[in-house]
Amino acid sequence: MTAPATAAGPDAPARPGPRAWFVLSILCFVYVLNFLDRQLLSILAKPIQDELGVTDGQLGLLGGLYFAAFYCILAIPVGWLADRTNRTRILALACALWSAATAACGLSQNYGQLAVSRMTVGVGEAGGVPPSYAIISDYFPSGTRGTALSLFNLGPPIGQALGVAFGASIAAAYSWRDAFVAVGVVGIITAVVVFLFVKEPKKGGLDRPATDAAPVEKAGFWSTCKMYFANPVLRGMALACGATQFVTYALLAFATLFLMREKGMTLQQVAVWYALVVGIFTSLGMFVSGRLIDRLTRRSKAAYGWLPALGLAIAAPLFAGFVWASSWQLALVFLALPMGLNYFYLTPAVTLVQEEVAPNQRVMSGALLLLVMNLIGLGLGPTYLGAASDWFRASHPDNSLQMAFYTLLPFYGLAIALFLGLAAKIRRSAAQEP
Repeated sequence: MTAPATAAGPDAPARPGPRAWFVLSILCFVYVLNFLDRQLLSILAKPIQDELGVTDGQLGLLGGLYFAAFYCILAIPVGWLADRTNRTRILALACALWSAATAACGLSQNYGQLAVSRMTVGVGEAGGVPPSYAIISDYFPSGTRGTALSLFNLGPPIGQALGVAFGASIAAAYSWRDAFVAVGVVGIITAVVVFLFVKEPKKGGLDRPATDAAPVEKAGFWSTCKMYFANPVLRGMALACGATQFVTYALLAFATLFLMREKGMTLQQVAVWYALVVGIFTSLGMFVSGRLIDRLTRRSKAAYGWLPALGLAIAAPLFAGFVWASSWQLALVFLALPMGLNYFYLTPAVTLVQEEVAPNQRVMSGALLLLVMNLIGLGLGPTYLGAASDWFRASHPDNSLQMAFYTLLPFYGLAIALFLGLAAKIRRSAAQEP
């Protein structure tokens, strides 16, 4: 049962109870593992390349298309099932599966085995994030969800930072294989914790009093898909996020390799300095955007569009400085702010979707959001950048990744334009409401 929310005044949002914060902390840790497992490959790309002899293009496929094909597409049936059944049980099973597959990555003896293991990680992670979005939305009432989801969305930066710090440290002290196995074991233990301690909340129990008197009907698969893609605001948000993730996932997939191979960083330096930049600034970006969106959307829902656009407009020239910098120290200085501003889109996107759809369509709608933005961003971003680096290698053998990174700048412009277009759609939609 969901802990009752405490009233805070006629106009202020209700306050979530202690159990809501307890559940949020567990789900955030699961998301940390979800993203840590996903990014461990890119963090340890250099030693993996050295031992298995894979190219930048092959690495891009492992972290991009091969992973995303399973992660994105399977999220749809998993989301539909979770909307109709017990979301916490599905989350626990998914966590156990992707963690076991992560451990299998460390046991891989060749590229083919590593590819199969990565695909299996994608299968498991398909059941991780969408159920969590919906569970949080049923523990936290409207008006507090932006803050709650921003805290949940600290999972990626924390996971990335821990992956860099501990993954690189274990790899430097032992081997890259031990890092995969260790993280996988932790994930299996966490799956047991989710199964035992996270209780399924009532769907829509905090949305309106009427939901306490009548059960929430099960949503249809195709009706939810039709609803989502027929809505210009939801569709526009997914496309804008996809263009943004094209940049962010390409950066995450190759930043460590770029800093080590072309900027001269060592694994030990990566484990300290790059981890600090990722952990501190990306976390700030996630949290600040969540707090801002809760406040700004009380005045105008168009903030769901213009706030991410503003963040990306500031980030783009600094990202160019990161690519241009002559040393890894200067590169990290330029990278710090973009690491936060690049993620001003995520909490607004998740909050908008969870607020706009019916309670019995939340997991499925979250999965559809992830389908579009991750097929574009996660599927194509790393794949493109790895292929571009291989293409530039003939003419720029010493800085092929640098040249490939420069080609991401137009995608910043595309994402900004799409978010500004989204803000205009939201204004038109609001003007049409009675």
